[in-house]
Amino acid sequence: MGDSKPSVDMTDEEIIKMVLREPAFFGHIIERYESKMRRYIRRLGVREPEDQDDVLQEIFMKVYKNINGFDVQLSFSSWLYRIAHNESISWYRKKSVRPEGHLVFDSEEILEFQETMLDSSEVSHDKQLNAQEVSRALESLDQKYRDVLVLRYFEHKEYEEISDILKIPIGSVGTLIHRGKNQLHQIINHDAVRV
Repeated sequence: MGDSKPSVDMTDEEIIKMVLREPAFFGHIIERYESKMRRYIRRLGVREPEDQDDVLQEIFMKVYKNINGFDVQLSFSSWLYRIAHNESISWYRKKSVRPEGHLVFDSEEILEFQETMLDSSEVSHDKQLNAQEVSRALESLDQKYRDVLVLRYFEHKEYEEISDILKIPIGSVGTLIHRGKNQLHQIINHDAVRV
């Protein structure tokens, strides 16, 4: 392995150790995570590419400044997602806008989410849902529920990671997911009744 360039199969923690020895390796963290972070902040509602670039810059600057304090015994990915989540919320505050109504999901992801999470028997009137309707329902959720559902079903994070990212007890993650699913079903069923 030596002190050469990090390889693709290295763990995050191994790359972090290299960065701590030689800060020039930080670019490898950006290469590994830039597209994932862009996708995540886009899902949180940072739509415009220029705004995404600004938020990404803030995320990676914060990571770079604080990497010496990172505990390599912990999950780097969870730490990075927490920073991305907080920076997205800060961006909304600076812009004086709310994330509601700004979420962006790919149609394919929404349909996969629908199959994974929404039991068709729980949707009244056997309403066939399309991606846009499910996306709109997700946008209507309380933010605390939307945050855990996005992390669980779109970012494919485990309960422990979600707990680390959002800084909430692991038991609360399950509760919020359950309540979020219930609220989502209510929103969908309410819309189905109105149609």
